[in-house]
Amino acid sequence: MSELCVIGSGYVGLVTGACFADLGNNVTLVDIDEGKIDMLQNGQMPIYEPGLAELVQRNTSAGRMHFTTAYAQGLSGAEFVFVCVGTPSGVDGEADLQYVRSAARSIAETMEHPLIVINKSTVPVGTGDWTKEIIENNQAQPIDFAVVSCPEFLREGSAIPDFMQPDRTVLGSTDRAAAETVAELYAPLDAPVVITDLRTAEMIKYASNAFLATRISFINEISIICERLGADVEEVARGMGFDKRIGPHFLQAGVGFGGSCFPKDVQALTNMAQTHGMHPQLLKAVMEINAFQRRQITQKAREMLGGNVNGKTLAILGLAFKQNTDDIRESPSITVARSLLNQGADVKVYDPVAMANARAELPDLQPCDNPYSAAEDAEAMLVLTPWNEFKQLDMKRIRHLMKRPIIIDGRNMYSPDEMRLLGFEYRGVGRGYNGQGMCAAGAAESV
Repeated sequence: MSELCVIGSGYVGLVTGACFADLGNNVTLVDIDEGKIDMLQNGQMPIYEPGLAELVQRNTSAGRMHFTTAYAQGLSGAEFVFVCVGTPSGVDGEADLQYVRSAARSIAETMEHPLIVINKSTVPVGTGDWTKEIIENNQAQPIDFAVVSCPEFLREGSAIPDFMQPDRTVLGSTDRAAAETVAELYAPLDAPVVITDLRTAEMIKYASNAFLATRISFINEISIICERLGADVEEVARGMGFDKRIGPHFLQAGVGFGGSCFPKDVQALTNMAQTHGMHPQLLKAVMEINAFQRRQITQKAREMLGGNVNGKTLAILGLAFKQNTDDIRESPSITVARSLLNQGADVKVYDPVAMANARAELPDLQPCDNPYSAAEDAEAMLVLTPWNEFKQLDMKRIRHLMKRPIIIDGRNMYSPDEMRLLGFEYRGVGRGYNGQGMCAAGAAESV
């Protein structure tokens, strides 16, 4: 059993702490937010993540997980300190490192014995170097320590299995022995370990997220072309995915990516490149396509409602940026809802877990208890988060409840043919073929 201190009780920190505790380690989680610590000490979760509440409760009851606002309590006896604080976007898209800086300074001022400081926050290349400088410059007396970069690759909604069955563990440090010691801590996960230098480890995280975001924007751009030319992007993606060089993952066309990682990390990498005199055209295009995809949804609503949405009632199903989370950060649904409100629409909404967060962001939304009350008297229904419960809706009932049976399917959850047979006016994403698409018309003319 190892003694761990985890700084930060957000998605990364709380999942990291709970999972390491479940592996048999003693974990103390430190957060300067007294409200979060009070919640955790009282058995309440500050975030929603499937399985997390049970994991925290089990390990708290077993005495392996503790919560405090005091660095001294967290660092006392710790061998490893995980920095899991937020790095939000700054004004120009750069990563705001104030919380990393504060954590490093507090570690330096509090530590009383040698430590391995492990940075799991997503930070710009070079942050590990100045983290080491901050700790050295703020120690009351010289104490040995090492800095290791160990970027996280957790997906909200599946963070616990992602931690417990990772594709790989990436460790970067100028101290090889320290990196190998951290590798031993991760050994029970039985995953490949990549040991490299600090800056390369930091870049691996940004490059991974930027590549995944690029795949999403690529298929979304293809979806726009499919709509105009009369092809079905779902079938296009399926055909592409059989190619072993491409694979099927992250080829789901929709309303674009959101959350706390992809938008922030692509913007931060863009900023890093520009700061050093480069021109990251591809990264800029990824973000431009992502923003355009959201605008496409509101444009479809206007087109199907006669040119404007002013004074009309619309229903939105799904507010979280993805299923199985209550996180609305950079959520496409919130962007669309805000746009519709600004254009004068009355917007009724339903989400299984993200309602409170969404109402705090947009108080003018009309909350509903279930999808059916959201659909009642709506002139269009926009499905924007692919929660499983939305796949099982009684669509005949939905059709009867709506004032006008328009469905804008931002996640391609439904069969266009089935929806039209039920009497809906249906628009998906990239599903252009209806027997009269441009391709069909062009072929007829050439005969």
